[in-house]
Amino acid sequence: MNIFKSKHALRRLLCSLLIAAALANTAQACTRTLYVGADNTVITGRNMDWKEDMSSNLWILPAGVKRDGAAGARSMQWIAKYGSVVVTGYEAGSTDGMNEKGLVANLLYLAEADFGKPDKKRPLLSISTWTQYVLDNYATVAEAVDTLRAEPFQILAPSLPDGTEGTLHLSISDATGDSAIFEYINGRLTIHHGKQYTVMTNSPIYEKQLALNEYWKTIGGMVFLPGTNRASDRFVRASFLLEAISKKPDPHYIKGVPEHSFTYQAVAGVLSLQRAVSVPLGLTTPDQPNISSTIWRTVSDQKNLVYYFDSATRPNTFWVSLSKLDLKPGAPIKKLVIENGEVFSGDVSSEFKVAKPFLFLPAKAD
Repeated sequence: MNIFKSKHALRRLLCSLLIAAALANTAQACTRTLYVGADNTVITGRNMDWKEDMSSNLWILPAGVKRDGAAGARSMQWIAKYGSVVVTGYEAGSTDGMNEKGLVANLLYLAEADFGKPDKKRPLLSISTWTQYVLDNYATVAEAVDTLRAEPFQILAPSLPDGTEGTLHLSISDATGDSAIFEYINGRLTIHHGKQYTVMTNSPIYEKQLALNEYWKTIGGMVFLPGTNRASDRFVRASFLLEAISKKPDPHYIKGVPEHSFTYQAVAGVLSLQRAVSVPLGLTTPDQPNISSTIWRTVSDQKNLVYYFDSATRPNTFWVSLSKLDLKPGAPIKKLVIENGEVFSGDVSSEFKVAKPFLFLPAKAD
């Protein structure tokens, strides 16, 4: 009996220490969810939480564009196979986007990220180009994982334009509902690949987030959910809500949905989830300065190739229909300016204007 009591006490202690470690870590905040519903409906939602406005704009980037890793003479070189729509951060890199095949990439903050020392034998890639590299080159998660697990490049992580360390991790999802999380911990790439990886936030590392979520499942979301703005708490709430929202037409609400469409119901459900785990605009925590306000949200309909954008500072949600875009090689790069408070609503596919491409934040090897 004493042995059993000791094991039980040890288990409780380990859980407590794990939770305490998670609560002590205060990374920049973001939340990503992956919804799979009836009729092959696949939708990825994402919140961008940051400590200030990031001067974000939306860009249409066609296929056929030659790019490099913005890391000097040894930069990775490629030509975009697929066109995409992306949202920039500080006009210095792609933070979020979807390509013409329905592959979605979301770049989130991770304080524990460590990309290791530069390897002189491999091409280099500035972290500002990581999201775009994936959107340019892959149609499915499996294809991306098969290539990237061999680590064909070395990521360099310069400080972001606001001075924040460039410690980030990447989630990707595709039109089949497949998912992968890429993290570099202690210089090594860790990949979590599978349809079960539907939620991602920030610190601690993904393996510990999964363990924390399992702990809270034993309590039950209808009994109690952790309610702070910390990444580990948002992970738990997002996981519970994602499981709880309807995965088929809901007779209680479908009458009020445009065209009585399940797709629109699903998009609304994911957007409501993302709003539910958002951090209120202007929230400040002096003792924990790295917990940040939600400044915008995206919802990617990967079946119908529609990319929704929802700003925390404007009253309207708008969207981009990739089927209405010219993403063929030779098409112009276009930009939708929103950094000055411009207001849009509805389908804005025709509102983009031809523009010179933004410059990815460069990195240098030591």
